[in-house]
Amino acid sequence: MRADYLAVSVTDALAAERTVLAAERTFLAYLRSAFALFVAGVTGAQLLEAQWLLAVAYALAIIAPLVLLVGVQRLRASRRVVAELLARMANERRRSGA
Repeated sequence: MRADYLAVSVTDALAAERTVLAAERTFLAYLRSAFALFVAGVTGAQLLEAQWLLAVAYALAIIAPLVLLVGVQRLRASRRVVAELLARMANERRRSGA
């Protein structure tokens, strides 16, 4: 994707880079959330004795990988959109002769 930056204006390249960095920060938030859910679930399963609390703890541990998968999917989608937009802007710039 870095090579695509050479075919667009500096302003557009910087905007694309900011978008990629924002998507990566969002992914890290998903990662943090998944980790916290998993730790809470495992800890709760080991420490809690009430049956319904144990069910909640197991549910948290099961939901954690799903949260991570959503984060990965959103990161990949965001990167794909940025790459498509950069390619489209580069093509338009080539056609206009700039």
